[in-house]
Amino acid sequence: MHFEIPFYGHENIRSLHQKTIEITTESDLTLNGDCIIGVSANCGCNDIPEKMKHLLCNSKTNIIFTIKVNDFTFKVTGRGHDELILTHPHDIVIRKSSFVCPRTLATNCDKASDSIPRQMIKALQNPDARGIFTIDVI
Repeated sequence: MHFEIPFYGHENIRSLHQKTIEITTESDLTLNGDCIIGVSANCGCNDIPEKMKHLLCNSKTNIIFTIKVNDFTFKVTGRGHDELILTHPHDIVIRKSSFVCPRTLATNCDKASDSIPRQMIKALQNPDARGIFTIDVI
């Protein structure tokens, strides 16, 4: 199953977090949000299609995330989790750990925001940058 979430860049994107990657529907971002790579996304965890939520709520589910901005592409692999809640209205977080909260979309990911190439982050620091966060459940 395939789902795409458009988002925008922001001047305060730093992408330095070592354990998570986040996109949010919120339009503002402080420097404290060092895992956030996109703002003004068109959905949070709560808005993920029900069929996909069902697949994500299984620890055996493999997921490929693709982040695209301009000519840059970055891929992350992760897993579903039996205890996912998927109810947060604004945020989507993918994690290297197995921690679960309403913002968590996937766990045991192989990369975090500090792994994203700095050229891609520089592009995301432009508020006019448009990105796509793609979820592929395999």
